[in-house]
Amino acid sequence: MSGATAAEVTRTSRLLLALAAVAVAIAAADTYVVVLALPDMMTGVGVPIDQLQRAAPIVSGFLLGYVAMLPLIGRIADLRGRVPVLVMALVLFALGSLVTTVAYDMPSIVAGRFLQGVGGGGLVPATLALVADLYPAHRRGVPLGVVSAVQEIGSVLGPLFGAAVLAIADWRAIFAVNLAAGLVLAAAIRALAPRSDEARRRVDVVGTALLLAALASAAIVFLRPAPLMRDLTWGRLFIPFAGDGRWLTPIGATTVAALALLLAWCWYAPRPLLDLRGWTRVLVEADLAGALLLAAALGGVILAFATADPKVEVFSPRGRWYLLGAVVAAAAFAWHVRRAADPLVPRGALRRTPAWGALLVSFFVGAALIAALIDIPLFARTTVYPDDQLPAALVLVRFLVALPVGAVAGGYLIRFLSPGLVTAVGMVMAAVAFVLMTRWGLTTIEEPVANLALVTGGLGFGLALAPVNAALLASTDDDVHGVASAFVVVARMVGMLVGISALTTIGLRRYYAEQRAVPPVQEVCDGDSRCKEFSDLLRVAGIAQEHAVFWGAAGCAAVAAVLALVLFRDLRPTRLTVRDAIGSGG
Repeated sequence: MSGATAAEVTRTSRLLLALAAVAVAIAAADTYVVVLALPDMMTGVGVPIDQLQRAAPIVSGFLLGYVAMLPLIGRIADLRGRVPVLVMALVLFALGSLVTTVAYDMPSIVAGRFLQGVGGGGLVPATLALVADLYPAHRRGVPLGVVSAVQEIGSVLGPLFGAAVLAIADWRAIFAVNLAAGLVLAAAIRALAPRSDEARRRVDVVGTALLLAALASAAIVFLRPAPLMRDLTWGRLFIPFAGDGRWLTPIGATTVAALALLLAWCWYAPRPLLDLRGWTRVLVEADLAGALLLAAALGGVILAFATADPKVEVFSPRGRWYLLGAVVAAAAFAWHVRRAADPLVPRGALRRTPAWGALLVSFFVGAALIAALIDIPLFARTTVYPDDQLPAALVLVRFLVALPVGAVAGGYLIRFLSPGLVTAVGMVMAAVAFVLMTRWGLTTIEEPVANLALVTGGLGFGLALAPVNAALLASTDDDVHGVASAFVVVARMVGMLVGISALTTIGLRRYYAEQRAVPPVQEVCDGDSRCKEFSDLLRVAGIAQEHAVFWGAAGCAAVAAVLALVLFRDLRPTRLTVRDAIGSGG
């Protein structure tokens, strides 16, 4: 960006960070957008609505892509740069959205969701590392708070966006919008990034033509337009060579050939559309072997818990084998880190107590946070909105609106207070909020007093987000900020998975204990009034279940508060003058 003034550089950097933050919000929204769309998505790919268990891969596939590949992408961001990784992550997110939009069966929709997860997850560490690049340590608090805030705003917008689109269009429109947003943001970020004059002039005509040919033929394979299929001449493109697979047809073979030619061109061409050789070198340099071992370990944990039915089990029947595989892969990863010349996690990268402590605190924050995200709407369904999911989900908005406000406040407070103290205060507020929720009754959700717990909890969790990230970044070297930021996100996501399974199991034990005191339906329900009495008894049992979950979440929040005070005790705030505070741009 030669010839640009310092003010122009600052404005460009802030706009770049703003676009990255918007991308993080869109990816976060996509995490929750399937909450309302899942039944329609199942029907769209031929899965009966009464076989809900078969839809688990749609959710777990996204989680697997989001979490398992995060450390590798974070390390690539350290080696290749933040902006190239942001652009590539958005392209992967857009590609996953495209595949999901045109998916016709379970494998294709799971593949699309996996790519969305990889791209969406890669945005987070690159954006957090970008904050560390653009701001010195004493000015990172509020930018980190803003990034954390928009990530949580995405969780508010996800279900609302899904509901709005489903009210006027098909579920595929949700992912078509994601496709457009991903491509627009990728182009905007790429345009803002400084590039040489030669790079600006370079256009790979052959690569672009091959890409368009591959996309066009793939779209025909996925969509199978009826006019083409009915045509006597063009219809031959859809006749399989053998069997009944879509890819064993002339148009399927054409797609595979176009893709193979595109990859070959990107590998051998001097100035290709995608520098495939360059990215391969970066993958090797980033320790692809170690990343795959770590992905196997994280994937085993994710699948053990994400494929379970929390109503009856902590993890799935095959969960023990998944966990055993995770332990073996983790042991192999630890051995690999000791032996490799340049491992995925450089030796000593997380040696400082606040660095590995941030991962531990983040785990318990996630375990507590998931109870709010899942069980507050569930409590509303149990009590006030038994027959309507949308109003029950909207109850959570009161909590989620307060969360980004707390995130920005937490980022501001660590300018003057210890990150450990701010985190502890936030998690104590969250614990108090959960204790207040244990006092909720059949109609409390409709009463103003419910807002006290919801707002307090949202503010508390928000306060803790930026200080944890700041503690991590302040305790790690600049050249590992990407991979370190990835691990703090992984820790929170794993905490959420483990937390929802463990806390739901605790709640169900309380539910079954309460249910044993309820007489059999035939002894109670001999009239409308008695049937209502029986229904109320079951709802009381359901409330007892949620109260048990809230107590468990309060315990997790309290543990996070204590750990933050102990593990972040050596971190001190950097006091700013008024001029510095104003000059930091918030």
